[in-house]
Amino acid sequence: LAFYLGALNLREALTAAGEPVCVPVPAAGEGPVLSARGLYDPALSLKLPGRAVGNDVEADGKRLVMITGANQGGKSTFLRSVGLAQLMMQCGLFAAAESFTASISPGIFTHFKREEDATMEQGKLDEELSRMRDIAGQLSAGSVLLANESFAATNEQEGSEIGRQVVRALLDSGVRVVFVTHLYDLAQSFWSGQAGPAYSAQDGAALFLRPERRDDGQRTFRLQPGEPLSTSYGPDLYRRIFGP
Repeated sequence: LAFYLGALNLREALTAAGEPVCVPVPAAGEGPVLSARGLYDPALSLKLPGRAVGNDVEADGKRLVMITGANQGGKSTFLRSVGLAQLMMQCGLFAAAESFTASISPGIFTHFKREEDATMEQGKLDEELSRMRDIAGQLSAGSVLLANESFAATNEQEGSEIGRQVVRALLDSGVRVVFVTHLYDLAQSFWSGQAGPAYSAQDGAALFLRPERRDDGQRTFRLQPGEPLSTSYGPDLYRRIFGP
């Protein structure tokens, strides 16, 4: 009962802040379904003085959603919003969006980067691979994996190859993957079909999103479909912090 009372309190707090909430629609069927309008992170909304920026996504039929692009553009926030909406829907709650429809999943898993091991018992990449191994042992067809900057603890070439092999194996097993990455080689291989034609964005097997960046470097925190870029516009952050 306390859980549902907490959910009602959360709904009241969000609506009082002017945020939209909706009754999500669980989708039944063989193909993966994920579509939303105005999807936002409710935890972030509670911390902001105004409304959080919502995003639209149309990923029906896509087992892979890969988010690339500019730093501080809202990629990780979007990843959290997808996971929270999926989890809240499956708990019988509202979703933090104008509308949300998704396939029912037998499990929702996250693989986010962590700080270095203070005990120095294992390196950062070792720790990442160990956690991914443990997660893979629990995944089943229809599960959702949310990965944030996974395998970035090594160089571009090695991290991309590890990510490619892991993502391909997961997709072949029927797992839905939402992957945020700065590894251009990894992202481009799935975009172009080099990772395999069955995973290519060109063949409609994957959806690629990247944060909108205006000509003056301003971020809108909205994600739009688009090809991975070889830059994350680090100089924009440099100018914002250190000046022109």
